[in-house]
Amino acid sequence: MNKKKPQLIVALDVNTLAEVRELLDKLKDSVEIFKVGSQLFTACGPAVVRFIEAQGKKVFLDLKYHDIPNTVGRAVEAAVGLSVALERSQDYFNRQMPKSRGLFMFTVHTAGGMEMLKAAVEAARKKAAESRLAKPLIVGVTVLTSAEKKDNILASVLKRAEMAKAADLDGIVASCEEASFLRKQFGPDLVIVTPGIRPQGSEAQDQKRVATPRVAVQSGSDYLVVGRPIIRAPDPFQAAQAILAEMGA
Repeated sequence: MNKKKPQLIVALDVNTLAEVRELLDKLKDSVEIFKVGSQLFTACGPAVVRFIEAQGKKVFLDLKYHDIPNTVGRAVEAAVGLSVALERSQDYFNRQMPKSRGLFMFTVHTAGGMEMLKAAVEAARKKAAESRLAKPLIVGVTVLTSAEKKDNILASVLKRAEMAKAADLDGIVASCEEASFLRKQFGPDLVIVTPGIRPQGSEAQDQKRVATPRVAVQSGSDYLVVGRPIIRAPDPFQAAQAILAEMGA
């Protein structure tokens, strides 16, 4: 059983900086890590990552890099250097220095293959060393939690997890249904990030393989990603507190 203290990540699946600012104001006393996915990154660009870091919070950049190795390597270099770019700019949008320097974690898609994964790891290490930053955690996406339940999903996830481990990634993204098997297979050092978390009584919506916070923790997940149940709640702070309580965090 995984003994590391589980942590909550709130997915900022919104379209504007104003919404981000409002959510951070409401959640700053209970949440340390925020996910920036393709929706928010497309809407607001790299500036939103710098804004979150300037508030002293950690960023999980979930862009699921998947391309030829060279392209992914260069994208990873740019991502790792986002805070450094801010420090060297005179950007009026956010002139204060980030309090949390550098990404905390980012995703690559394991479907890109071994060579691509290794390129991402090498690029992250090189850029972090050059910029005197801690290397972000790199986690590989296996099978999306929106995928239909099939008999071969576990086998696919395990195979991709083995490839991620061989490429020296820090961990993987997987549903709660696979987390317990992964923990037994790879032990306590593999970072497991689990999306599709739904508090008891919540609707699954477009997710197919979901779990409650308590079950996810019991299955060995390290980081639980929650979006709509918190950001669309009448009181996001209370919603986050309830999930943290169920996690035992």
